[in-house]
Amino acid sequence: MSAAPPEIVVPAQPNETHRNAVLKALVEYNDSKVGPSCFEPLAILINDPVTGEPAGGLWGKTAYNWCFVELFVIPAQFRGQDLGSKVLAQAEDIARQRGCIGLWLDTYWFQAPEFYQKQGYEIVGTLPDYPRGGPRYFLKKSLV
Repeated sequence: MSAAPPEIVVPAQPNETHRNAVLKALVEYNDSKVGPSCFEPLAILINDPVTGEPAGGLWGKTAYNWCFVELFVIPAQFRGQDLGSKVLAQAEDIARQRGCIGLWLDTYWFQAPEFYQKQGYEIVGTLPDYPRGGPRYFLKKSLV
């Protein structure tokens, strides 16, 4: 007797439990093919001098010998102080310490693609009209 087929479900309000179920299955598959990813989260925060609370910075991860910068923002009131270059350089240093061979990230046409290029990143791909009106860029920087 064969087992019933799996059911496909679309939750009305996806949550962290749903994400973790998908992630667990994906990690198990990936590990079976190429070994452990050596995943480590990465956060470099910019604290507001008045409140002492985080106001921006960088969020990412290292895995499979690469650092992925998922989120990166310098709040408007702190721009023009070279903080972006300093935070990104610190992420690169941490990536090197973790044995990474490069960093990658994505940014929109209206954000800062030129900033990343000035920091030595190269565009390796684009997704047109995301959001409508301009491309989303994918960039990388080699550390080796």
